[in-house]
Amino acid sequence: MNIKHLSMGAVAVALSVAASAQKPMTAPQGGKQISDELIGIFFEDISYSADGGLNANLVQNGSFEYSPMVRDGWGPGTSWRFLRPGHSAGYIVDGHQNPIHANNPTYMRIYAERIGHYEDYDGWTGVGLMNNGFNGMNVKAGEKYDFSIFMRNVSGKAKPVRIVLATPGRKPKVLAETTINVYDKEWQKYTAVLTPSENCPDADLQILMLEKGELDIDMVSLVPQDTYHGHGIRKDLAEALEGLNPRFMRFPGGCVVHGGGDGFWDTYRWKTTVGPKETRKSLKNTWGYNQSMDIGYFEYFQLCEDMGMQPLPILPCGVSCQGVNGGWGMKNQAQEVVAMEDMDEWVQDALDLIEWANGDVNTKWGAVRAAAGHPEPFNLKYLGIGNEEKITPEFAERFKYMYNKIMEKHPEIVIVGTAGPGSHPGNPDYENSWKLAEEIGLPIIDEHYYDPRQQYIDSRQYDSDFYKDKKCKVYLGEYSVKDHSHGEKNQWGDALAEAIYLLHVERNADKVVMTSYAPLFAYKHNTNWNPNLIYFDNERPFLTCSYYVQQMFGQSSGQYFYGDCVKFADGDDEFKNHLLGQSVILNVNKRELYVKLANMTDAPKSVNIDLSRFSVKPNAVKTILSGNLDDENNYDKHPVSPVKEDVKVSKKMNVEVPAHSLIMYTIKL
Repeated sequence: MNIKHLSMGAVAVALSVAASAQKPMTAPQGGKQISDELIGIFFEDISYSADGGLNANLVQNGSFEYSPMVRDGWGPGTSWRFLRPGHSAGYIVDGHQNPIHANNPTYMRIYAERIGHYEDYDGWTGVGLMNNGFNGMNVKAGEKYDFSIFMRNVSGKAKPVRIVLATPGRKPKVLAETTINVYDKEWQKYTAVLTPSENCPDADLQILMLEKGELDIDMVSLVPQDTYHGHGIRKDLAEALEGLNPRFMRFPGGCVVHGGGDGFWDTYRWKTTVGPKETRKSLKNTWGYNQSMDIGYFEYFQLCEDMGMQPLPILPCGVSCQGVNGGWGMKNQAQEVVAMEDMDEWVQDALDLIEWANGDVNTKWGAVRAAAGHPEPFNLKYLGIGNEEKITPEFAERFKYMYNKIMEKHPEIVIVGTAGPGSHPGNPDYENSWKLAEEIGLPIIDEHYYDPRQQYIDSRQYDSDFYKDKKCKVYLGEYSVKDHSHGEKNQWGDALAEAIYLLHVERNADKVVMTSYAPLFAYKHNTNWNPNLIYFDNERPFLTCSYYVQQMFGQSSGQYFYGDCVKFADGDDEFKNHLLGQSVILNVNKRELYVKLANMTDAPKSVNIDLSRFSVKPNAVKTILSGNLDDENNYDKHPVSPVKEDVKVSKKMNVEVPAHSLIMYTIKL
């Protein structure tokens, strides 16, 4: 695929993926070719989106790598509780001698000095540890859970170790248990399958030595067997993503890419996330917690493959976030930069990633991918360099260096650059990034903005002449209504404003070739940022009003836009009244037409639709999203969700769009 200069004829063909076995139809005249990869997702590990979220492992800090460097008061024992039931005696210490791997240097040593009599205390005896996961482990009766642990018998004879899933409290009830005999003096991985006898939303996992002596443990995990495609991804959250019909996924950030506020020492390095999990290097998260890297680059690429998305990994470019060391609060924000003589390391990381993703199994990094169970290439097409950095001369120098070096070796890779935060005209970073993009011939630039509701109503940024005939196309990589006036909630009025703005983007999808709402996920009990697209707890996801808008647009992707099929009656003009919007999208592969109509006014609007150029079949599906502008989907109520009905359509028709609503007709051709 050669879309280095991204003429839209090439983009429409290159990005198109046949969705059915039907022969693609010929598009009637009058349509504008657009990107059919307009709707994607952006995953960043913010608000416990990975560990405690998309990562199906129920154990928190299973590698004992939590540290005060991550959060004040944290340490190897965080999320663990020392146990000695049955008047047993002993203690625990964290160890660092001869760990499983240098990237995973900490483990826990259990000393058992006395074991109480098993029969005297209803079986609750031993010395060990208990983990409560992320606010409890939600387990289901009859489902199978894969338990694994690395253990080392430090001294004495073989030791029985009891593994128990139990209800919480002073008198726990056994839900499932097994006993493992640990005999080896070197690290060994032990596994078992636990099947709970009943549902429990907040179960504990207990690990108890039943004989005196010393035992080392590390890399404790408990993962349900029923995960998304069997790949260790929490199924209900992945299915919520799948429901968006995303065409690509940007990862792993976001601010986590370049070290956030701490500088380069905790910059995300992909190479430490792709080997066996016991060899991966955990990392302080920009958002104030620990990343285990249970979900690393291999899992991200695998999820993209399982969901039919293009992967869009983002790498740092030798420049830190300008918020480093509290820089966001300073008048003169500072960046840490890599010396130019050291930039080849960062270039090589990018080249090695391309080899890891696309290389033959006989290449160095292709062999690493194959060893993880994926001998076939992942067919990486896109690679992002940088995220929201201040576009300083130092940034420009390093970005150009990386860009040119990568293009020398891999001209087939489409590089996505960054426009910095607040990507609106008048912002110096925005202006400087576009100058840089045009200077080097960058194919795609990543714009970000979070604005109040009224900004999305008033702005029609991509209608401006600035974007006309630009060879560099736009990826709107992070956006959402973020409105302090109503507590940064995700209200239907916000989602509807985003929808009308997206209709404007869709009209300009020859210029804006990709978009992704942000942030994607937030754990109910640990939320760093509001609003988000999907909230969740240990039992289920909660889909916001904006989720359903994104879903509607994701389900109506196509290759052609028709701007002259819809007219609002009574003199209403969407270009003057920004509370109205419409688009007509043709998907030639599915042979479907999508007519979307939005009305944010307080009164119903009459609309005339003329589809005379299409061979319209009479049976169609109408999807309606509507509500009061201050309605909010949350944990207790869900007032806004799609309502579908079968309807009859014709080539010419007049329809009414209710107040505060978004409507889509899906029409077969």
